[in-house]
This record gives sequence, C-alpha cells and structure tokens, in this order.
Amino acid sequence: MKKLLILILLNFSFICTAQKQDVQQSIETFFIGFHQKDSIKMKSVCSDLIILQSISEGVKGNKLTSESVNKFYKSITSIPADLKFEEKILSYTIQIDGSMAHVWAPYEFYLNDKLSHSGVNTFTLFKEKEVWKIIYLIDTRRK
Repeated sequence: MKKLLILILLNFSFICTAQKQDVQQSIETFFIGFHQKDSIKMKSVCSDLIILQSISEGVKGNKLTSESVNKFYKSITSIPADLKFEEKILSYTIQIDGSMAHVWAPYEFYLNDKLSHSGVNTFTLFKEKEVWKIIYLIDTRRK
C-alpha cells in the first residue's frame, strides 16, 4: 500500500512538472517570436482575445495603459533592424488550476545592450486544444 501511494504521488508530481514546463514553453515561444519580430510565432501562443496592459511607474505617479493586440503586433514587426532589444526573463513562478495558469516573471529590458527598464510580467494562460494560450498579459515598467 505504501509503495502504491508513493507511486501515485510521484506520478502526480511528474504531471504537475510537465504542465508547468508546457506553460513556460508557451511563454518562451512568445519571447522567441518577440525577439525575432515574428508576429506569427507570437500569435501561435496567444489567444485572439488577449488583453494587453502595462503599469508605468515614475516620479509623476503610476499610469495604467491598455494596448490593442493588432497595434502591439504591428509595433513589434516594425521595430527598425538596427535597434537591438532584449527582454531577459529572470525567473518563472507558475501556478496551475485545471485549464488556467498564472505566471509571475520578473524581467529586465535592454535597448542596444543598455538597461532601459525592469519590472514584472504576469501572464494568464488558458489551455486550448492542448496548447497553453496567453489570454492576459500585464507588466510593470520602472526606470
């Protein structure tokens, strides 16, 4: 009986770890597309109903902004070729409940190898046809 219980717990742990890896893979695919300015790759892991928001923090106060998904994809694909940019994800904290996942991911954003700003991305994902799709993305931005 003890061995069966241990086997069940190990199997459950394996399933949870695999789910978290799938969620993280969707986010990593999003950032691969982001860095390659490839909206098709980004769209492959984003819901058509995705909500995009940012919280800017500065000396004049905090500001919440929303962005349309079409404007977002267009802004990424129109980044000049000579502008080097990189968003470095520092860690992932992933929570899953059934077909919903939430990810907390601190980051640093670099323009031409110089730190531009930092903050936290939070993603909410929905498991749609065995693919984890980003349905909500909000980030903080501070200099």
